[in-house]
Amino acid sequence: MGDDERIARMTAVEPVMQIRLRPGMSVGELVEEMGRAGAYNGGALSRAAGIYEDMLRDDRTTRFFGLAGAMVPAGMGGIVADLIERGMIDVLVTTGANAVHDIVEGIGCTHLHGNIASTDNELRGMGLNRIYDVFLPDDAFLRLEEFLRDMLGDLPDRQVSISFLLRRIGEELAGGILATAARHSIPVYCPAIQDSILGLQIYLHSQSRPFILDACADMKELLDLCYAAERAGALLVGGGVPKNYILQSMLITPKGFDYAIQLTGDRPDLGGLSGATLDEARSWGKLSSDAKAVTVYGDATITLPLLVAAVLERLTHG
Repeated sequence: MGDDERIARMTAVEPVMQIRLRPGMSVGELVEEMGRAGAYNGGALSRAAGIYEDMLRDDRTTRFFGLAGAMVPAGMGGIVADLIERGMIDVLVTTGANAVHDIVEGIGCTHLHGNIASTDNELRGMGLNRIYDVFLPDDAFLRLEEFLRDMLGDLPDRQVSISFLLRRIGEELAGGILATAARHSIPVYCPAIQDSILGLQIYLHSQSRPFILDACADMKELLDLCYAAERAGALLVGGGVPKNYILQSMLITPKGFDYAIQLTGDRPDLGGLSGATLDEARSWGKLSSDAKAVTVYGDATITLPLLVAAVLERLTHG
């Protein structure tokens, strides 16, 4: 076998093209150029755009969205709310922390740009809570507790599901993810809600009233959605509980996910779920054997806006 034949077997047919930038390029054009180069995570992001476009154009597909990490404090919540508004999310799974920060903004509080050089002891003395370079004043949590105390007090004295609770909360908010989901009847699941200030407030509320939050009550509804789905796709921002909760939901059914995109900054070689490749999920049967899937490694505050903007451009003009 000659060198040319050996190289052909080891590589794709298409050559790497040098990226050409020009003033006035759209995000979609930039991502397309990244695909022409096709290397590293720029190439993966371009492939993700193609898969996400296919998933959104496929009317047979039930679209799941997983949101982990401190994405709402970083300003990414508006992207998720807009996707719900556009009918591009059918099922949302998120963390208790993102739900808390979404509620904080929905009651009129704001996250603040912070000086990363500030010492945390200084911030504690000033009543500021730090999320890397984002600050949230203690006053926001006081207002959150007041809002939740009033809202929880209006709930029925009975056992309820987490999705029921989040829908009722969303109905009381001025805007944001939960408010938009409630308005469009999109279910929001939060399987680790206890791991948040929201969970703490629910516990405190349950000590004075006969109120029970059933952690497993959402499972039947979620599994029914999975059985009813002709095809299924998932966009996973981060990993953790939302990622596994979404992917494992198909294990009960004879199907797997047909489309899957993961945006994560975690490494795969440490064995953690948040960095695990989506190809690994095929071995568990969470993805179908012929699923279109890609993992993009990088900061989701960069990759998510680029991905969504590029695909919205394609859907609008393509």
